[in-house]
Amino acid sequence: MHPTVKAARIAGAVYLSTLPIAVYFWSYIPGKLIVRGNATATAQNILDHETLFRFSILGDLFAYVIIICMGFLLYRLLRDVERTWAFLMVGFVLLSAAVGFFGALPNIAAVILFRGNDFLAVLDKPQRDALAMFFLRLHGQAALINEIFSGLWLFPLGLLVFRSGFLPRFLGIWLIIAGFGWLVLSVIALVFPAYYDTAFSIIQPVVLGEMAFALYLLIRGVNVKALPARAG
Repeated sequence: MHPTVKAARIAGAVYLSTLPIAVYFWSYIPGKLIVRGNATATAQNILDHETLFRFSILGDLFAYVIIICMGFLLYRLLRDVERTWAFLMVGFVLLSAAVGFFGALPNIAAVILFRGNDFLAVLDKPQRDALAMFFLRLHGQAALINEIFSGLWLFPLGLLVFRSGFLPRFLGIWLIIAGFGWLVLSVIALVFPAYYDTAFSIIQPVVLGEMAFALYLLIRGVNVKALPARAG
């Protein structure tokens, strides 16, 4: 197997691994434990399944470690196309990971508040639960803000794919459109939050370009015949 094909398939596999992690840790577990608008029920759910919730925090952090690895694998694959764009891509990936790492802190704070340690005795339980819900909402807002970086890093990636010559140009265009999609979603989330779910259902086919790109890398790799001319 050509080394570049192998590198592409590894990058594709790592990229695709983010999907089940995101679904489980960023959607499934919070959906099971957090009751929107009900601090008391949420507190009871999290205390009854505290290990699961803490595991979701750990999984959240692990997901961003994988995303960092994915960024550097893609950099290695595409750096010879245009090094400046490749650096920019990695920079946005690292910014996204940084926001994600800091975004885990509110969830940790929520667990502490729900447990009601001795130093929190000055607050009664309804106050602690309400404050914990605030931190859970803060975590959710951080995730929405992170969609900005989810969009920004796709622009240089899409340009690199488009210019590479050893990857299909339509995937590069799709990635750029997906970047616009994530940016639009982040703006809607911050300015018109009531319309976010509707907007996501409309824009979702656009952002699936990431999965199409990852699948192509995993299954096909790259066009080896185009490597000498474009990627040396």
